[in-house]
Amino acid sequence: MTIAPERTPRDAEPASRRRILDHAARLLRNGGYHRTTLREIAEAVGLRKASLYYHFASKEEIVEAVVNDGVRFVHEGVVAALAATEGEMPRARLEAAIRGHLAALHGHGDYTSASIKVFNFGAAPAPESVRAVRRAYEEVWRRLIAELQQAGALPAERSPDVLRNFLLGALNGSTDWYRQERHDIATLAREFAALISPEAA
Repeated sequence: MTIAPERTPRDAEPASRRRILDHAARLLRNGGYHRTTLREIAEAVGLRKASLYYHFASKEEIVEAVVNDGVRFVHEGVVAALAATEGEMPRARLEAAIRGHLAALHGHGDYTSASIKVFNFGAAPAPESVRAVRRAYEEVWRRLIAELQQAGALPAERSPDVLRNFLLGALNGSTDWYRQERHDIATLAREFAALISPEAA
């Protein structure tokens, strides 16, 4: 754990917290947790390393913020998609949720890819805030899968947890092969929905 010096306003260079996180997300996406250093982040932003401590107490705090933002971007996208399809057929809501996840996943690629890549924080357990943010997003899918099973859009005998893990794993795995110039998000969402709910496809 990095021990931060006392932070005072005069230690800060003109740089916003978001700009620091943007650069950190890019570096974490490419280099992972261990290969990304505070010095690299500071150099990318144009700061002295010590000046980062005005905004963040440690590397771990920066990584925590990046990981949480990556999950929150996707969470917000799916919640908005579900709100827009309130009252529609269950299959349409499934497709909308998948589309919302994919759009946010690839629309905020540095954050979401970094979040997936460094979730284990090296050898250390993920901070409680990271686990809480992840649980909150998973709860959205728990409720949706329960809704779909009750409506007969998904087999009632299937394990909801297995269905959720299978679908989220498949969606997140698209970070390895998705290319904007080759794939259309709406088309991918329809295809994913057909795979998870073939009876209604």
